[in-house]
Amino acid sequence: MTKTAFDPSEVTVIFVLGGPGAGKGTQCDRIKRDYNFVHLSAGDLLREEQKRKGSKYGELIQNYIRDGLIVPMEVTIALLENAMREAIETENKTRFLIDGFPRKMDQAEKFEETVVESKFVLYFSCSEETLLKRLLKRGESSGRIDDNIESIKKRFQTFKDTSYPVIEAFEARNKVREINAEKSIDEVYDDVKKVFDALLLQ
Repeated sequence: MTKTAFDPSEVTVIFVLGGPGAGKGTQCDRIKRDYNFVHLSAGDLLREEQKRKGSKYGELIQNYIRDGLIVPMEVTIALLENAMREAIETENKTRFLIDGFPRKMDQAEKFEETVVESKFVLYFSCSEETLLKRLLKRGESSGRIDDNIESIKKRFQTFKDTSYPVIEAFEARNKVREINAEKSIDEVYDDVKKVFDALLLQ
């Protein structure tokens, strides 16, 4: 048994999943504020890395993102582990929300084998219809190249094909906390708080 980078009794990791536009970022900001978590977005880490001068992964990441493909998991896991280590060493923070990861079951397994075992998956469920409306609205002002209808449809398909099996696998281990993300931001957060209050009482 290889030793993981962090001890699960000392470091808390929660995977945050949901279709594009489910409001993961908004809810993570609130959890971070109220429960002292560090919010790590796999997508943001990848985007930052591709802009970083002298990055050995930059160009590779760019090509994958542009083609709507999933960046090799070794790269994403290395970036996540580095970001966690930095937060632990510099801010003494040990609770992490990992948003938009794992995208596939092999990523989840690799992360749990090498970095640390997760507590559970926080899954924001939302209909495609609602997600599409939200993303098109966001696209009007976000300037993100992937907020257009073709990219959005591709991302829905990728989510269905790859992330959904992750949710089912964690469900089988009783490690999914599902939140209905169709409601208003405040109502969704009320449900989120119940999950975190229960977690932190353990």
